[in-house]
Order: sequence, then structure tokens, then C-alpha cells
Amino acid sequence: MKEVEKTYQTYLEKNEEEMIKALQELIRCKSEEGEPVERDGVLLPFGEGVQEALEKTLELGRNLGFETCNVDNYGAHIDWVGTGRPILDEEGQTVGHEKPQIMAIIGHLDVVPAGSDWDFDPYGGEVKDGKIYGRGTTDDKGPVVSCLFAMKALKDGGYQPVNTVRIILGLDEETKWKGMNYYFTKAERPDYGFTPDADFPIINGEKGLLIFELARKFGTGQKGNGLQLRSIKGGTAPNSVADSCRTVVRSDVKGAYDEIRKKAEAYKEKSGYKIGIRGMGKSLELTTAGISAHGAKPEAGLNAISIMMEFLGELNFVNEDHNDFIAFYNRHIGFYLNGEGLGVNFADEKSGKLVFNVGMIELTPKAGKLTINIRYPISSSDTAIFTAMEPALNQYQLGLIKTEHRAPIYMELDDPMVKTLLEIYQSHTGDQESKPLVIGGGTYARCTPGIIAYGALFPGDEDLMHQKNECMELSRFRLMTKIYAEAIYKLSAGGYNN
Repeated sequence: MKEVEKTYQTYLEKNEEEMIKALQELIRCKSEEGEPVERDGVLLPFGEGVQEALEKTLELGRNLGFETCNVDNYGAHIDWVGTGRPILDEEGQTVGHEKPQIMAIIGHLDVVPAGSDWDFDPYGGEVKDGKIYGRGTTDDKGPVVSCLFAMKALKDGGYQPVNTVRIILGLDEETKWKGMNYYFTKAERPDYGFTPDADFPIINGEKGLLIFELARKFGTGQKGNGLQLRSIKGGTAPNSVADSCRTVVRSDVKGAYDEIRKKAEAYKEKSGYKIGIRGMGKSLELTTAGISAHGAKPEAGLNAISIMMEFLGELNFVNEDHNDFIAFYNRHIGFYLNGEGLGVNFADEKSGKLVFNVGMIELTPKAGKLTINIRYPISSSDTAIFTAMEPALNQYQLGLIKTEHRAPIYMELDDPMVKTLLEIYQSHTGDQESKPLVIGGGTYARCTPGIIAYGALFPGDEDLMHQKNECMELSRFRLMTKIYAEAIYKLSAGGYNN
């Protein structure tokens, strides 16, 4: 290993600029999932931006000397084909080779919407003060590029894997995972591997993940000609903390808008939250600003929807159904991050507390809908959560629409995969204190057995995934590539547990 390590580290030092340039080009692909489109009679299921990122990554893989396969634009892979284990005769001579196993690195090229208030072009790939900025630098384009160049460094260093090293490219990881589900109907499943889409030192478990909607239709009954709630809209994705929310109200009562402005000033002074108010024809527009964060870590952000709903709770609308919907939110959701208000604040020793995030809200005079993202402990279940919520939902006549469920996963600490990857991380960083984690994030480790999340966020570093000014320190880019190179070397040399 020492000789190979010396060779691949030399390669990485010589080709660092090429690696940075490759990441910049990939960042410049605005790969937010879009509507399906056709191009020259070929379906692009996730839109032009995602397709551009896919084609650019496959081109990079080919230019680096690897084989590529595109599975109908739903997913793809880049292969470094292994030799397979040697088959020996009675005298110990090699007479053939077994079919190589597949050691996978599963990443994704799609990104969440950029959001607002960036100090840099979110799709510019600008390098400044030792950092590269842009949506996807850490989640997950940077780690994908890192693993590609780690493979190339080993290849140019003369190493030949026993097992095939396969980088699998997902295209809708941030949304529905339809692409990966389709991909595995056409492509062989790997035997083991990792996804570079979480944290170091290693993730040995992931909480269960739920996405669902709470919805209610509103009656038309109202009390007099008072304040009308015309619309609420906030958030961009279930798995992001909403950083903005907008409400439109209407009243023909003289002085009603002045009263709302006074209440807003008092609320801002009391809470410290931001509320904007401006006239819009005969209506009044209210806006709130929060702080975006990953839905798995809502404590790192501030939910603009919760701010808006708390303030709207101080107003009185003519439609009682609207008041009830707002009251439900403030009593049972509010600013709670662990589901306390709905009685779902489950926890266990191995994976900690349930995490609760309201990603989106949409309300019209006729109906209201909340999109909820929950990460629940490995000892709990979706059934237990939905059962616990029933009393509050029934009380407020709310319907439950289940849209996504991914069961929790867990590897014991003495699993050979966990031990091998942890030792590699420790050898490169000297960090003996950081321990394996169970996270609320949902990675592609769930999409097929034998996969574990490994990096790429280092302990103590600021987590800007799903936030404005997402960036990666170039020194971290170099370090993770060295870690991934050794991980590929050890995991592909005949199996990590041999």
C-alpha cells in the first residue's frame, strides 16, 4: 500500500487544478430537478439541467479512462473493471478468474434549489480564499468528482482492482429516488460499497425517513366582512428548512391594514423575527424570512413558515376554517423540532431523537396543505408515528397523505465495513475522538444492501448543505480524495472483510 499511496498522492498533487476545474464545470450545471422533456425523441426524465450534469460526468469518466453506462437517463455508472479473484489449480497456478464483485460508490448529481441571498453565484463555481462556492459542492458533486479522481490516481499508479469499482450516478436523490429505483431494474446491484454523501468519520446508521402531507379543505362560511386569507406559500422542498414564506390577505374594513402593521411591528420587536409588509393593489402582502438548512438538521436553520403562522395566529380571519388551520399549526407544530406537539417525540439510545421539519406550505381560500419531513429513530416505525398523530389530526379535520417512506438502516460497530473505513479515516486525519454516527439524513445507503455512508463533511466543519453559500475548502477536497483513494484500494482488493 505504501508504494501505491506514494504514487497516487503524487498524481493528485499534479492534477489538483484539473480536479477543481472538473468540479467547477459540474457546479455550473443547474441540476435542479425539472419536468421531463424530450430531446431528439429521447426522454430526459429529470429535465435539461440534470441531464447536462449527467452527460458532463460521464464524459469526464471516459476522459479519465473508465467505461461508462447510461441507463435510459434515469441513472448511470462509471466502471473500473476488476480482474476477479484468481482460480488456482492443484499446483497453485492461475487457470482463470472468478467474476469480480462490484464495489460501488453511489453519489448523486441533482441538487436542491439554490434559494436566495447568496454572496456568490450558486451556479458559478467561484474559487475565493481557498474555497470553492456553489450549489452541490458538498452535496454531492464535490465528493463524486473526488472519488473519480481517486480512482484515476490509483489507476495511473499501477493498481488493478480485483473487484470492479463502480461509481453509480443518481439523478433525483433530493426528491423521489425514481431514478435509482429504475436504474436497479436494468443494472446489476453492487455487492457492497459506500456513498460519499454525509459525514466523516462514518455513518453506521440512518433514521427512518417519512414525507407526508397534512391537508384540509375549507368551507365557505365566514363571519361578516372582515379579514380574508387569500393565500400562503412557503418553502421549496420537503427536506429543506423554509427560508421564506409569503401570505396575501384582503380586507375592505377601514383601518384593518394599519392594525396589521402595528401588530407586525410589535411581533418583530417581541420575537426578533423578520416580517415584511407592503400593499398589493387592494390586498396586503406579508413576507417572513428564515434561515435555510437541511431538513435533517432543522436546528441549524429557522423556519419562515413557523414565523408566518405564529404571526397569523395573532390575526382573526372571517373564515373559521382558516383560523383552525393556523391554530393547529401553532399548537401542534410551531417551532418544535422533535415532534413534541404531535406526540411523536420518540427517541432511542442508538439514534437519538426524532427530527421534525415542515418543508412547505400552500394555502388557498379553498384548501391548505403542509408538507412534512420526519426522521425517526431506528427503534420506531412509520405506523407508530401516524398512530400517535391521529388524535390531533382528527380534532382539526386534517387528512394525511403518505408520499414517501424509507425504513431505517443500521450496521453494528464491529462490522468489517465500519471498522475498515473508520481506520482509514483515522490514519489520514489523526482524529481518534470522533465516533461513528447515526444520522437523520437519508442517503443512497438505503437504496441497496451493503452500502454505508462515508464522508464527506469533516467533524467540526460548518454544514452548508441545502443552505446559501454552500462551499468546500480546497484543503478538505484534497484530504477527502486521499481518504477515498485508500478506501477504494482496500475495498476493491478482493473484499473488505478478507
